[in-house]
Amino acid sequence: MPYIKQVEDHEATGAAKRELDKAYKRAGRVWNIVRIMTPNPETLRTSMNMYMTIMYGESPLSRAQREMLATVVSKNNHCVY
Repeated sequence: MPYIKQVEDHEATGAAKRELDKAYKRAGRVWNIVRIMTPNPETLRTSMNMYMTIMYGESPLSRAQREMLATVVSKNNHCVY
């Protein structure tokens, strides 16, 4: 299995620390999908901005519909989280 070095909370500085702090504020924890991007804080920031836009931005879909779509896609892709 591939291994990607992740930035742990106690190691985080600068942009990585800011992104981890935002993750804790959003969810009370850091999900693995977020943690795996910590070596590249710009990628993490961009990815989270896209996620927030998709899930919370203006849309003809309700929040519940967006969550349902995410759940169906994850199930179809055999995600186990």
